[in-house]
Amino acid sequence: MASSNACLLVILFLSCWASIGDAEYLKYKDPKQPLGVRIKDLMKRMTLAEKIGQMTQIERKVASPQVMKDYFIGSVLSGGGSVPAPQASAEVWVNMVNDFQKGALSTRLGIPMLYGIDAIHGHNNVYNATIFPHNIGLGATRDPDLVKRIGAATALEVRATGIPYTFAPCIAVCRDPRWGRCFESYSEDHKIVQAMTEIIPGLQGDFPANYRKGTPYVSGRDKVAACAKHFVGDGGTQKGINENNTVLSRPGLLSIHMPAYYNSIAKGVSTIMVSYSSWNGVKMHANQDMITGFLKNTLHFKGFVISDWQGIDRITSPPGANYTYSIQAGVNAGIDMVMIPFDYTPFISDLTTLVNSNIVPLSRIDDAVRRILRVKFSMGLFENPLADLSLVDQLGKKEHRELAREAVRKSLVLLKNGKSAHEQVLPLPKKAQNILVAGIHADNLGYQCGGWTIEWQGASGRITVGTTILDAIKLAVDPSTKVTYSENPDFTFAKTSKFSYAIVVVGEPPYSETAGDSLNLTILEPGSTIIHNVCRAVKCVVVIISGRPVLMEPHIEVIDALVAAWLPGSEGQGVADVLFGDYGFTGKLPRTWFKSVDQLPMNVGDRYYDPLFPFGFGLTTEAHI
Repeated sequence: MASSNACLLVILFLSCWASIGDAEYLKYKDPKQPLGVRIKDLMKRMTLAEKIGQMTQIERKVASPQVMKDYFIGSVLSGGGSVPAPQASAEVWVNMVNDFQKGALSTRLGIPMLYGIDAIHGHNNVYNATIFPHNIGLGATRDPDLVKRIGAATALEVRATGIPYTFAPCIAVCRDPRWGRCFESYSEDHKIVQAMTEIIPGLQGDFPANYRKGTPYVSGRDKVAACAKHFVGDGGTQKGINENNTVLSRPGLLSIHMPAYYNSIAKGVSTIMVSYSSWNGVKMHANQDMITGFLKNTLHFKGFVISDWQGIDRITSPPGANYTYSIQAGVNAGIDMVMIPFDYTPFISDLTTLVNSNIVPLSRIDDAVRRILRVKFSMGLFENPLADLSLVDQLGKKEHRELAREAVRKSLVLLKNGKSAHEQVLPLPKKAQNILVAGIHADNLGYQCGGWTIEWQGASGRITVGTTILDAIKLAVDPSTKVTYSENPDFTFAKTSKFSYAIVVVGEPPYSETAGDSLNLTILEPGSTIIHNVCRAVKCVVVIISGRPVLMEPHIEVIDALVAAWLPGSEGQGVADVLFGDYGFTGKLPRTWFKSVDQLPMNVGDRYYDPLFPFGFGLTTEAHI
């Protein structure tokens, strides 16, 4: 009897084990299965709550492992300046991201979450990261290979902190420098913007020869998913007002603002972000014709479409006036993932009601989730959901700083070199008795980096690790040369101190988005005063730190040499490299430099084109041998 009972127990155990084995084989978890099979298998197992959770992206400040589990949250982000701790190390970032991920993995289906961040000129939220020149400076380089290498370096630094997704690149075509995001645009010319989409294979990796073009692709754990933004026409708004209306014919929109999206999709960009702006009065976040009709159906984009920060709220005026309608309009337009970022429960509740009421079709939800899962599967997130510490040494590493320094050198545009062809000032001699360095931007790393650096709006001072232009000048000159720094010298001091020459570094304060909108485009005071005090007293080189062309005509006559340095980032040595002739000037204007703001908007090819310096202008110098 005991023997037969034992046999029965063995048989029961074996049959249970076999059934557990069968239950445990989940096609979606098998990397050997085709992508389409994995997506289909997972989706048939998902409830509506799990699907809507995948469409929800929340800010890290409201995220927790429990929230991830309870609401099946599909994505978390860091907004500008949102960090786990001031000056947090890569290890602290990795641990935070993994904590959220463990919450997502503890759900019934274990779908990993996707963490995103604005790494738009390097990993700019993170202390000690390499800060590259902003896009306007990269446009001046005319060097797509350089931009691809910057993408690869940025991917490594982002992965060093455990993050697999960046909201970059911005492929806006800025048509009016009064726009506060103009520095995020490579050029007023869509051909340059198209060329600079080489940053996408830098970020994501080169897809293999047999890969289907237009399908999202991330090649490995040292690469990140990219995001082309902001779809579409964000750089063409009236008077350059951020989030304003772009008034343009359909052929105009497609010929100026759309071409870079063709390149981005062909290069396998994983995601595309919708613009806050409107086109001919229709909010892009509610534009079904452009998002579903053109982007998805005509261009066959297979990745997912993400909203901007509280973007659906702004479908109504004032924002959030009818949130349920905004969800309906945005999701039905074709937005797949919604950047909430804070108050996520009303979104989840309202979208659930809209689906159950057949106002938002379940087919639209399924399309969104299918696209999100396609990106997550294609980037290997299911196989490697947790970050490790193997890449922490990539953050701010020497090779990346050298690359940034190279980018600074190539981005500088020489606009004037001497008051006549026979009086060239640049390159400057390294050996001189006493030189003056002046200006509020000369020794200010935060001003040098601009907006979207450590804080959303940027900040003043030694905000991260880097080399200011003053630091760089001191390193570049001969040991016998005395460097006198005076932030705001008066005329008498400049005149009587017997300086061999002066370098004046002035420009714009840091800003981002609407805070950067400007109707006058003047430099930050006392910048104008400093130029006139110094340049009337001593031979001077003026270096302009700005996110766009600024008003220079009142000052141009007193300046001996003028350099547009844009927003060069953390490696100020790149500026000194070229000023002192270790390398020659090669940069070309990526946008027209106006004489007066009354001329704006003014772009190359316009009928009435009378610039101070035309698009493509840039004097060259030879390096000292």
